[in-house]
Amino acid sequence: MKDKSSLRAYYLKLLGEQDKEQCARKSHLVAEQFWQLPSVQKARHILFYVSMPGEVDTSAMIHKAFYLGKRVALPIVEQNQRKLIPTFISSMEDVHKGAYGIPEPYFDPQKTAAAKDLDAAVVPGLAFDRLHHRLGRGAGYYDRFLSTLPDRVTTIGLAFDFQLTESLPTEAHDMPLSQVIAA
Repeated sequence: MKDKSSLRAYYLKLLGEQDKEQCARKSHLVAEQFWQLPSVQKARHILFYVSMPGEVDTSAMIHKAFYLGKRVALPIVEQNQRKLIPTFISSMEDVHKGAYGIPEPYFDPQKTAAAKDLDAAVVPGLAFDRLHHRLGRGAGYYDRFLSTLPDRVTTIGLAFDFQLTESLPTEAHDMPLSQVIAA
């Protein structure tokens, strides 16, 4: 399987077949590793995503970030301009089902964050390779967004061990992450 669409189908199948208890256990292990990262401990403003079923669960990480006094942002998908708008939230009550059925904040221009405002960004992916390239869902929103981040922003992929592979097909627009955490 060398082409991205075949790889997407393969990893979506694996994510869908994963046992819920194992998903919860491994999500907990990933979260423990995440909070041990010095860059995350120092971060004041973190962009998360709300996980989809089968993905590493980000909900406990988001709640812990609030508890630790971090400012939490989630992306709004702007379909017309094909971009992500990081938006700070005060709680998960600031979230509704948005584009593609993905939970996202209500739009409030006073709460949007510029890329330079972030210290860390947690990035979803279907698969990751040893060079920290990611295979996304194919719309390119995150690659476009990642290209706008200053180099000092730590970008972190979250994965289950079966989502790690030696290499992924990449194109010029594919942006590697700073690191990937897996369990």
